[in-house]
Amino acid sequence: MNNTNPFHSFWMAGYECADHLNAFGIRVDLINTTGHLHLMDTDYKNLAPFKISTVREGIRWSKVETKPYQYDWSVVGNMIQSGKANNIQQVWDLCHFGYPDDLTPLHPQFTNRFVALCTAFVQFYRSVDTKSTLIVTPINEVSFLSWLGGDVKGTSPYCTNQGWEVKYNLMKAYIKGIDALKAADPSVRILTTEPLINIVPGYAATSEEIEHAAGLHEAQFQVTEILCGRMCPELGGSADYLDILGYNFYYNNQWTSAPHEFLDWKIGEANPKFIPLHQLLMTAFKKYNRPFALTETSHPKEDRPLWIKMIEAESLKLLQAELPFWGICWYPMVNRPDWDYLHDWHYAGIWDDVYHTDSPVRALHVPSAEALLWAQSILNK
Repeated sequence: MNNTNPFHSFWMAGYECADHLNAFGIRVDLINTTGHLHLMDTDYKNLAPFKISTVREGIRWSKVETKPYQYDWSVVGNMIQSGKANNIQQVWDLCHFGYPDDLTPLHPQFTNRFVALCTAFVQFYRSVDTKSTLIVTPINEVSFLSWLGGDVKGTSPYCTNQGWEVKYNLMKAYIKGIDALKAADPSVRILTTEPLINIVPGYAATSEEIEHAAGLHEAQFQVTEILCGRMCPELGGSADYLDILGYNFYYNNQWTSAPHEFLDWKIGEANPKFIPLHQLLMTAFKKYNRPFALTETSHPKEDRPLWIKMIEAESLKLLQAELPFWGICWYPMVNRPDWDYLHDWHYAGIWDDVYHTDSPVRALHVPSAEALLWAQSILNK
């Protein structure tokens, strides 16, 4: 177990890099749609006032693997050079929801293809950068991706009632992928990024409904349970695969199971079913005793500053408890559209406007920027 914090900054910026097929079978490419690929140097320079020097990026598997086992790393190489030129540390997602057109998690060659991708990525990265610590998220949000593609037909393989099968196959690839990454470079650090949720029974719930909600809540840890070998040991999981545990938490990550209703974060503990973020993270930490980070968080539109203040207050409790809490990533740092309805922009970034032209323009959302600077000063991070 490596307890050395590899992140260059506590606060991090995430750039939306989803490249999957959406609910309508349309390939999204949000690193392009948001203008980040074109404006990467600008986006990185914009981080300076916030002293952010660590970012989350994605390689876009669907673009990199041009044919089975054949790769084009030219764009990734340009991204790496932009990071180096701007003194920015990049944390890499290898699969951020998207696969090549001929592949799904249910394909018999999925694991072999992913393993080969992992090996090829490390070899390419080290051909460009021989010294930096390489931090990799093999597959982003396996729990969410399994539900999206396996249960509600929101992406490939467009199934229902096969969420567990999709998850099982993704985790098979995940574990074999870590083996490949470590074989290519034993110093690679692994960052898991899974949703952190709270599912509770509705009011006046029956005993069966209470038990069902508890089962749904506990299922959020299946990915890490498989990864560390406590669940599905035939997949080869081990505690050694738990390195840095990343948790993604948004305003709608707490809800009642039946009826499905979101718990209002603004009233927080005034609702007895609501669990504060620091308590959710402490519970997760006690399960695995590993360093952790808040790898995605944000809020759309006018409540962004309030959300930042909540994140600051909850994070302060973790730091005061002297837990190995290694960072907070605002995701997305620049405005992004909805996957399925690309005309619907979320306005959840610190930079607000992306004008729908060939030359997108960044516009700082000043209330959010001021709230972020204030939170940084309170946390002294």
